[in-house]
Amino acid sequence: MNRKTSFGLAILLGLTSVLSACSGNSNNNNASPSASASAKPSASASASETNDAGQFPLKDKITLKAFAHRPSLAPGDFNTQPLIQELEKNTNVHVEWDTTVDNDYIEKRNLLLASGSLPDFFFSGRFSDTELLRYGQDGTLIPLNDLIEKHMPNLKSILDSRPDIRASITAPDGNIYALPQGEELGSGQEEIGANPDFLYINKEWLDKLKLQMPTTIDEFTAVLKAFKTEDPNGNGKPDEIPLTYIDNFWTGDIGVLFGAFGVPDKTYRPNNPTFIDHLNVVDGKVSLSAQQEGFKQATSYLHNWFKEGLVDLDAFTHDYDTYFARGKTEDETIGALIWWDKNDVVGPERGEHWVIVPPFKDMVVKWNNGGGIGRDGATITRNNKHPEITAAWLDSFYEPEMAAQTRFGPTGVWFDKDAGGKLIQKTVENPGEFRQKSAVTNGIGLLLSGMEDKVAFVEPRAQQRIDDSVNYYVPQMEDEKFPNLFFKPEELEVIDRLKPDISAYINKMRAKWLLKGGVEKEWEEFQKTLDKMGVQDLLKAHQTGYDRYVAAQK
Repeated sequence: MNRKTSFGLAILLGLTSVLSACSGNSNNNNASPSASASAKPSASASASETNDAGQFPLKDKITLKAFAHRPSLAPGDFNTQPLIQELEKNTNVHVEWDTTVDNDYIEKRNLLLASGSLPDFFFSGRFSDTELLRYGQDGTLIPLNDLIEKHMPNLKSILDSRPDIRASITAPDGNIYALPQGEELGSGQEEIGANPDFLYINKEWLDKLKLQMPTTIDEFTAVLKAFKTEDPNGNGKPDEIPLTYIDNFWTGDIGVLFGAFGVPDKTYRPNNPTFIDHLNVVDGKVSLSAQQEGFKQATSYLHNWFKEGLVDLDAFTHDYDTYFARGKTEDETIGALIWWDKNDVVGPERGEHWVIVPPFKDMVVKWNNGGGIGRDGATITRNNKHPEITAAWLDSFYEPEMAAQTRFGPTGVWFDKDAGGKLIQKTVENPGEFRQKSAVTNGIGLLLSGMEDKVAFVEPRAQQRIDDSVNYYVPQMEDEKFPNLFFKPEELEVIDRLKPDISAYINKMRAKWLLKGGVEKEWEEFQKTLDKMGVQDLLKAHQTGYDRYVAAQK
């Protein structure tokens, strides 16, 4: 038996138990795939008389159209995924999938919205708060409140036990337009995404050049210069890249090093104008990093790295594929990198000699919102003729075992089952890349701290990351953060109108100053331009939302 066949059989065998549990006893044709057999959702008025909403398998097969994003390494058609195949068998719901890679998803989704050619549901909508309100209030996306209450027992149970999650996904008008999704890994400053930017260094090169771990930005500069000039890879070629990163990205951005000058700078999260672009909070006051003296000092200082060839110029054009390839050249060519997990870039074998650079002396580490739980999951559109059945089908993904296998990979591939029936992590090489191949999507389902008795979903590398963050970064982390607010419509109007242009302008000028210098000469004019663009109104909208959030906690 070849490896490919063995791989497929492992998936199919591993799916049997969870999907059998989801669909109930095989003799009970009225069982929901996501709830116990005792759940009795009402019949759908829009479905055929033979199809009761949520009572699976349906007597007559229906077809739903879905649009979804997928990892770049995942299959293009989700119907080739054994998990989805088995779900169709147990529900009699066939899904016609239109999928696109992450980088192209927002553009293609917006084209669908503009054309009016809507799918029945977006498997993971990735709608910003502004878009959720816009498309919810104009009827493009339907409210999900009643559907959750009547046809989604798994999700309803979660929301009943976690009012904080229910509150976070409820729009200011009282409606829920998108399902929650995410993984709860730690909390507060110890949440896994509180700092998505780790600085790693090639310890093998440090040792070869007899260099000490840098403790200040100046010492780090000296190390980068040594990496550039002293041939640490020993191939006799000037091919060393002292530092690489991805500019203006949610992880791996050089803005983390601005904290060495007292003002950490965090850039964008795709298609989310309410993300914390360049925002900091100190003593309850919201500020823009690009208006602070530390921002100017950082860009001036780091420009010298670019001028001296210490930084990878491809940082401004990298995507996942090119960045991950950067550390896997035949001769090792990079000396330091900024990213979520070093092994994604350099691979697990080289990763053994890559270590974290502790925050420099007096460096400020930004406290980010983190990954955690988002409100940008699945949405149902007005074109859907079977909303109740769709809701019940989507509820399948809120059963813990199903959520884990959807977000990571199936039993037999990513998980094993222990004697008590609990899903436990298998050991896989290079899990960051492997997850892109084995998961269906990370845009649906919830994995919460109370589910550990059913699923050991915290990867060893995730636990290691949490431990590393606690040990290295939390002691120097900001005391305050800007929370993941659901702004009021009037605040969103200001943010949506002003923030994209202001953020783009800041990012453009930051890149220019890093590459070519000139921040000191242009700083005053830069501030005047920000004022003309409405930065004070933008900050006021954020401050108002923040003050309301703080008052609600008292």
